[in-house]
Amino acid sequence: MEVNWLEDFLTLSITRNFSRAAELRNVTQPAFSRRIRNLEYWVGAVLVDRSLFPIALTPAGEAFRKTAQETLDSLRNGREEAQGLMPKSAEIVAIAASHTIAVSFFAEWHAELQANTGAIKARVIADNVAGCVEALITGHCDLMLAYSSAALPTLAQMNRYPSAALASERLVPVSAPESTGSARFTLAGRETLPYLCYPSNSYLGRLTAAVIDREELSGRLDFRYECSMSDVLKSGVLAGAGIAWIPELAVRDELAAGALVYAGDDRHTATLGISLYRQAELSRPEVERIWNACLGASAS
Repeated sequence: MEVNWLEDFLTLSITRNFSRAAELRNVTQPAFSRRIRNLEYWVGAVLVDRSLFPIALTPAGEAFRKTAQETLDSLRNGREEAQGLMPKSAEIVAIAASHTIAVSFFAEWHAELQANTGAIKARVIADNVAGCVEALITGHCDLMLAYSSAALPTLAQMNRYPSAALASERLVPVSAPESTGSARFTLAGRETLPYLCYPSNSYLGRLTAAVIDREELSGRLDFRYECSMSDVLKSGVLAGAGIAWIPELAVRDELAAGALVYAGDDRHTATLGISLYRQAELSRPEVERIWNACLGASAS
């Protein structure tokens, strides 16, 4: 039996959808289905009723769900104890964040939070979006910072993961400038543009694709390379390799300095929210203190 199988099963028990669970676990659906089958073979019982839509857990699955969660919790606590973290765990809040949010947003948000609530001891877990969602679902983090958009479904729609809106920004197309200060690559014309992009199955990749489809730009974008990290795409744009859509906070310094310029107008952007997510169950006082402060700020 592999730990991954337990994490797969818990993700499926929440989403009740094989495709969605496979996406969150960052594996193909056939591979995800095989892992669930392997877990059922190991347990010796059918855990998932596949005849229903959305799928449901069988009585055996409902009983095993608690065991799976307790097993993962026990393994996590044992790992932290072995690493010498257990004495501090009551004070330190583990916060998962996508790489871009960790770099462009976390420090200022943490400083503002401390100014309002007092000292906050946090451990930042920077990962891709799928990794962050997995950390929240499996209990490997207390809170998660993630993007949200009206154009795409969010974790909050699973009901068990309430969210608090923290900030709003935009996904914007950027280019290196010409010596005149205008964009070297611009969406205002009709020429084909070298394009640096996110993987199509990533959150920012899907949101960028929605903008491209809406504005009928696919015929003008010539793929050069893809990467899930905005900083890698930003470096390529700074080097003059092409155009990319990047969260505005991640390029604000470069835009202010003139090292990057907008490659389009408002039609070519998408609104992005930054939200804090948690599990619905009550948690430690340190976690609740952060959550209540953010929830109050979101409501004001």
